Amino acid sequence: MTELKTQPLIGKRIIAGLIDYAIIYGFLFIYIYAFGEQNESGGYSVSGILSLVPILFWAIMTIGIEQLMGETLGNSLVDLKPISINQNANSNFEGSNIKPNFGQSFKRHLLDPIDMFLFGLIGILTIKNSEKNQRLGDMWAKTIVVKTSDLKQSE
Repeated sequence: MTELKTQPLIGKRIIAGLIDYAIIYGFLFIYIYAFGEQNESGGYSVSGILSLVPILFWAIMTIGIEQLMGETLGNSLVDLKPISINQNANSNFEGSNIKPNFGQSFKRHLLDPIDMFLFGLIGILTIKNSEKNQRLGDMWAKTIVVKTSDLKQSE
């Protein structure tokens, strides 16, 4: 296998994130409006066990789909794929060409709010300034994001 080269792919990564989180927030707003109760400020809110449904939906849309398909819907639409990486002694890396395991997917997406903070500025800065073009979630999970077409060429 040839060594995979990462690229920042900022535009594609932003579009992928917008697609994924547009679906998640769209569901959230519809769900709260449909199942929530009106509160004092005139908005709607859910409480109790019903408040777990949006969290479960987030987990399915990010971690679950990444586990089933190897990528989220947004990544799939823009030809990106997260892969697990192996580190060797001289700190080069080779893509293992395997999808992230559950723990890696969980770590990647648990840090989404930090990476997306200030309209994605933190994620953009870490991608542009890290050796392997990783955002914080990818660094913690030991994953990289590559173009799907590059994976097919390296096999």
